[in-house]
Amino acid sequence: MAFQVALSFEDGITRFIDCGPDETVADASYKARINIPLDCRDGACGTCKSFCESGSYDGGDYIDEALTEDEAELGYCLPCQMTPQTDLVLRIPSTSAAAKTAAATHTATLARIERHSTTTVGFTLDVDHRRTLDFLPGQYVNISVPGTDLHRSYSFSTGPDQDQASFLVRLTDGGAMSGYLADRALVGDRMEFTGPMGSFYLRERTRPGLFLAGGTGLAPLLSMLEQLARTPATYPVHLIYGVTTDQDLVHLDTLEDYAELIPGFTFDHCVADESSSARNRGFVTGLIDAATLNDGDVDVYLCGPPPMVEAVRGHIDSLGITPANFHYEKFAVTAAMAGAAR
Repeated sequence: MAFQVALSFEDGITRFIDCGPDETVADASYKARINIPLDCRDGACGTCKSFCESGSYDGGDYIDEALTEDEAELGYCLPCQMTPQTDLVLRIPSTSAAAKTAAATHTATLARIERHSTTTVGFTLDVDHRRTLDFLPGQYVNISVPGTDLHRSYSFSTGPDQDQASFLVRLTDGGAMSGYLADRALVGDRMEFTGPMGSFYLRERTRPGLFLAGGTGLAPLLSMLEQLARTPATYPVHLIYGVTTDQDLVHLDTLEDYAELIPGFTFDHCVADESSSARNRGFVTGLIDAATLNDGDVDVYLCGPPPMVEAVRGHIDSLGITPANFHYEKFAVTAAMAGAAR
């Protein structure tokens, strides 16, 4: 039996390897031709010291100078000594280039285009050799826009176990992907993408969660919910979804389905437009208070446009509450800007 180990590099690239229960992560990495930092292989130097985001393992033998007891209790580990007991996610202190690896390239066929609203389109891909595509819920890929030399970045809105891969796109005037999907796209078109990428992904659940989405920033959170629907319930999760106008609201039926399917999952939404018919008019920040944040004992996952992300961060600071963990991703209109473009 082999376990899957996700190696998350500093530049946002994630590579997946198979590792046997009696095989060290370092040996499995080198077998896959991924050169993670390594010097001694004996647990003596600490060069390969990494952080385990999720999963269980046998830490192996090492000396205190390589990894202290306090570090081990926090979740740090030595890939040259550790053997997996479950699937793992490791944060590697190196870039993918330094490890002599790169994001994988995948080809796919456009299987479906869905006009969710006047402002939002979804599309679904049948990925060639689907088993070769692994990703963590919340991550994104760079997708080439057919007929151009451009690419745009989109987060998966489906989970890693789904046969197809789906994405959400906000339609923008002059947008490369927007123009393709609105005017030229045909089911059967061939597409190419690279990835997965990004450090915005679902970690192991050890406390309640708060998911915050702005616009099509809902996509990676839908991917996380798909994963939660497949795992035993442990802690409650509340999602707050904010948009600008009623036309921007999508996938409310999907969220309703997840509320029925996932024990402890609840959600609310708000619309900034004062003429909205929504129950909550205003911004996401208006629905965040000390109780929502569980007085700090909460893991926050936030995805949205930069102004929204900064507003939420500022609002939480103003409440004088520091979440146990705060993971966020900003997305921009073009791939040249920071974060994943949607």
